[in-house]
Amino acid sequence: MMSRQLGVRRVLMQWGVGTICAAAALVAGTAVAAGAPRTNAIHFELPPLIQPPTGQQHPGKVIWADLVTSDLAGAKRFYGSLFGWTFSDIHTGDTEYSVALHDGEPMGGLLQRSVRTGEQRQPAWLTFISVRDVAAAERLIVARGGKVLSKPRTYPQRGRQAVFADPQGAVFAVLQSSSGDPADELADPGEWIWSSVVSGDPGKSAAFYQAVFGYEAFDLPDEDGLEHVLLSSNDYARASSNELPAEAARAHPHWLNFARVVSTPDAVAKVQALGGRVLVQPHPDRHGGLVAIVADPAGAVFGLLEWTVADSKETGK
Repeated sequence: MMSRQLGVRRVLMQWGVGTICAAAALVAGTAVAAGAPRTNAIHFELPPLIQPPTGQQHPGKVIWADLVTSDLAGAKRFYGSLFGWTFSDIHTGDTEYSVALHDGEPMGGLLQRSVRTGEQRQPAWLTFISVRDVAAAERLIVARGGKVLSKPRTYPQRGRQAVFADPQGAVFAVLQSSSGDPADELADPGEWIWSSVVSGDPGKSAAFYQAVFGYEAFDLPDEDGLEHVLLSSNDYARASSNELPAEAARAHPHWLNFARVVSTPDAVAKVQALGGRVLVQPHPDRHGGLVAIVADPAGAVFGLLEWTVADSKETGK
């Protein structure tokens, strides 16, 4: 992998809060990914990503997340209470899907997916990354050793999307938005602010995502002795590739999404009060905020990050 030290200009923004390296690695000891979610086609119309449409795209940016869960009603109660999300339900046949809204703006979806008898599936969040052309992305992903889990499908208002696994098995999706991508702005509390891919070989993972999304990659030193790579595009930090700790060697590679909160300790206490679990207790990250890893009552794992406006700065050489 071609990489260099982070000495060039970069900007921290909605999905680029810096690195959540240690936290993303620590969660690997949990059952964050008990296998890829089933990704059968959903036969209904999805709303546009943004309104009014802008047509502006930010390839490589994480722009959406879907929760695949066996308890849709419970998930709505949990995330609604935790983040103040409201929901717009879509029912078609035996499919139940709910769009999560923050201050009236869509920011994710919740899909009911029952667990078959004898099947061991854990609810999980699916990360969507922006692309200009899904077909072109599919060719690159397959050529670089990735696998197609759900073939490209078009939803007129939403756009075209598909689900893949990278060569190490981490599941992710790509989305070519019909309306455009959300602007590069700092996330508000209750919104997604960062995403990390965690695997046994972060350098290999970073090289794969570089080839697919055109990222620049920067090695990041860390006191934990593990490898961490920052992925950026257009001077914006987009995501990171982090190493599984040795004690989590059997854990499945996965993507992990973080939500911004005003106070990580308060959010963790609320998670527990709502029936969720704390997997990694609040602790400082490299930018001074507190980070924690939690799971909702059904077991879907996500992160919490305390972030202040003062942390969102541009750094030069």
